[in-house]
Amino acid sequence: MTILHLDLDAFFASVEQRDKPSLRGRPVVVGGTGPRGVVATASYEARMFGIRSAMSGAEARRRARGRVAFLGGRFQAYRESSQVVMGLLREVSPLVEPLSLDEAYVDLTPAGWAFDELSDRVAWLRAELRRRTQGLTSSVGVGSSKLVAKLASEAAKPDGARILAPKEERDFLGPLPVRAIPGVGPATEQRLLALGLHTIDELRHADEAELVRELGASSGASLARFARGEDRRRVEAGGEAKSISTEDTFQTDLTNRAQLQHILRRDAANVVARLVRKGLFARTVTLKVRYADFETLTRASSLGGATDDEATIAAAALALLDDLDVSPGVRLLGVGVSGFASAAQDRLFGDEAAAVSSAAPDGEEADFAPEDSATVRGHGYFPGADVEHDEHGRGWVWGSGKGLVTVRFECRGSAPGPVRTLPLDDPGLRLTRPLPLEGDGVADAMDRVGSNGS
Repeated sequence: MTILHLDLDAFFASVEQRDKPSLRGRPVVVGGTGPRGVVATASYEARMFGIRSAMSGAEARRRARGRVAFLGGRFQAYRESSQVVMGLLREVSPLVEPLSLDEAYVDLTPAGWAFDELSDRVAWLRAELRRRTQGLTSSVGVGSSKLVAKLASEAAKPDGARILAPKEERDFLGPLPVRAIPGVGPATEQRLLALGLHTIDELRHADEAELVRELGASSGASLARFARGEDRRRVEAGGEAKSISTEDTFQTDLTNRAQLQHILRRDAANVVARLVRKGLFARTVTLKVRYADFETLTRASSLGGATDDEATIAAAALALLDDLDVSPGVRLLGVGVSGFASAAQDRLFGDEAAAVSSAAPDGEEADFAPEDSATVRGHGYFPGADVEHDEHGRGWVWGSGKGLVTVRFECRGSAPGPVRTLPLDDPGLRLTRPLPLEGDGVADAMDRVGSNGS
């Protein structure tokens, strides 16, 4: 079996850089624009500031020091690019398992690609993806299992490929840190480090019985198998996630409710970030608590509708925790979401109503404060929103406030454009849809920017 794992590089941020010429090569963050916002994606340039996915918007802005463009999300643009990529992968093989909008496994068996062809075939795939998406890049890993393919694509980042023959896989895995193994979170990593197990090679030579004793039968056994490179998981074509969850196992049983609430809020932010990356909205929140005596309780709450709002999901989880007694000591705490839908509005990129509505691509500060016009994505001139003006052509919102909206007039394929500040009620200005990837829309928009936006 030959498995390919493809991951689009800094996907949301890369789409924004592709569609906004003045942002190419500059630090960009998608999400985190509201007081409770969470970073969905940071460009590689923004990661140089220490900004990462799932980080709070407040922390990301503190690290950015005014030198990073913070944009709301344009989910329609991301979904279209994702559909193009998944369509391309299905031309290679019918066995494609999307993990999110920007990531998928492909079983190459039906493709019939011989190993000595893989380098050329993968190079073609990545070049064709770039062509069809008009500039997006990807990282690809190929191996005999999902585990190896995933870790190989991680090693290839950004914009690279790593193809491993079966005889190379053991040496490739050996020096990687234990945290590279799927399912090894911070708590499990600390327990492995306490056992003196820092690398996969050290884990491979550990006593499996000790791993089972320390981590439990399921986790201990699966880690031992992964360390040996054994992964029998198959590519599930068309498979959709039924739930998204995260959990923490503590070295010391916790009884402090405030501490548990803090951990739960952090984990809710992580779950929401993953929810948005998959383009999903959840109807149910689940809380999992395991006590010191290993008694495990699971409680669920209906949200009354599909959402990806972090505050809503965290509040539901905290309410479930409030109903439980933590005095016996909590060994494990987890939060998950399920009951997915795709029709609700994507609000992780929202709460812009109280945010500083400034994208500041060149590092300048807006000379006005946010006020009436900074609203949730899809309902106003949020940072990054697509707009069109009768005189100036297509552009995107740079900032808004005090009855004004500042727009940079440029679009995908055009040169970097000028910035103009207009009245919010300018009759010639309106929100518009993202440019399509195919057709004459791009050429038409470039003509308008070139003739009117100079």
